[in-house]
Amino acid sequence: MSETELKIEKLVYGGDGLARMDGQVVLLPFVLPGETVRADVARAKNDLLRGKLMGVEQAAAERIEPRCPYFLRCGGCHYQHAGYEFQLEQKRAILLEVLRRTGGIEYGGEIAMAAGEPWGYRNRIQLHVAGGKIGYFEAGSHALVAIEECPIASPKLNECIGVLASAVAGMRPFEATLELFTNEREVQFNLRDRAPQAFVSVLRGMGVSTPIEYGGLRVSRDTFFQVNRFLTERLVEVAVGDSQGRRAMDLYAGAGLFTLPLAKRFEQVTAVDDSVSAFRDLEHNASAATVMNLATFQATAEAHLLAVTEVPDLVIADPPRTGLGKVAVKELVRIRAPRLTIVSCDPATLARDLKMLLAGGYGIAAMTLIDLFPQTAHFETVVQLACQ
Repeated sequence: MSETELKIEKLVYGGDGLARMDGQVVLLPFVLPGETVRADVARAKNDLLRGKLMGVEQAAAERIEPRCPYFLRCGGCHYQHAGYEFQLEQKRAILLEVLRRTGGIEYGGEIAMAAGEPWGYRNRIQLHVAGGKIGYFEAGSHALVAIEECPIASPKLNECIGVLASAVAGMRPFEATLELFTNEREVQFNLRDRAPQAFVSVLRGMGVSTPIEYGGLRVSRDTFFQVNRFLTERLVEVAVGDSQGRRAMDLYAGAGLFTLPLAKRFEQVTAVDDSVSAFRDLEHNASAATVMNLATFQATAEAHLLAVTEVPDLVIADPPRTGLGKVAVKELVRIRAPRLTIVSCDPATLARDLKMLLAGGYGIAAMTLIDLFPQTAHFETVVQLACQ
């Protein structure tokens, strides 16, 4: 297909704008609602059309100049061309639409918003090395975008990017994938591929420590942890709140981000995670905090729930992007804890899970959108449910 003029109707989850051409939906990035743009449109698969932005004919009032020079090429950010308050408004609207479209949920209650510093927030990044350069991949590609800095990465990580970019330029070409995690005092690295010893030596010269302490928790390199260094405490406050009682259960507990605060409020706490690395960190952190009212289980959430016979007062579940799934939801409905909190990083799987939980007798008591990923299409949603 050839270049055509399109009118952008809205933003959809994933970062794209939605337009229509001859009645067919066209998705394209880096646009805003209400804009008139020129796009090169092609069929992606079946009846899905995708467009490449060629120019903005009529810009939205909310459009701003992106802060990052790599924005239109790097695959990391989606919304740097929009003011931050507008980004938050759009994420709220997208959440409501996904709940309605995927879960059939017409939520009319308040969605509280929790936001922080929109730049320099990431404590973890993934870099790629190729052709004597270091950077990120282009969106949907393995083509490297060489960078010297990243505006959404923390100061310590940007310091590392600068050092590594200079080091790689003087080495023989090699390819590698590198993950960096920092508490702004130390840096942890995970090198997925083989690399010259000189490159490893540069990494070790940057104050590397594995594992590292983050917010009082030991976090090993293979343990999942939230990436926003400004909003982690706020996330805990929203998820745990002022809850207290006899029993609490923390599913997908990780290193114990929610577990340890729960242990201060409940007489007995159960924490569950199937990751070897996370479970080791969880046990270490519980021991270091001298928590005596905590039982830890290395198991999947589904396997643990199937064996539950005593009803907890509160269940907190922070599943991966795939969500809870049918088995876990079925068991949660069977157990019927009076209070259930879901911490979700994907509104589509959240909507799917909520649909089943609402049908099983739960009601939404509160919902909070926590913008852990400014400048991107991603966000976290915390939903507090009450058994009716």
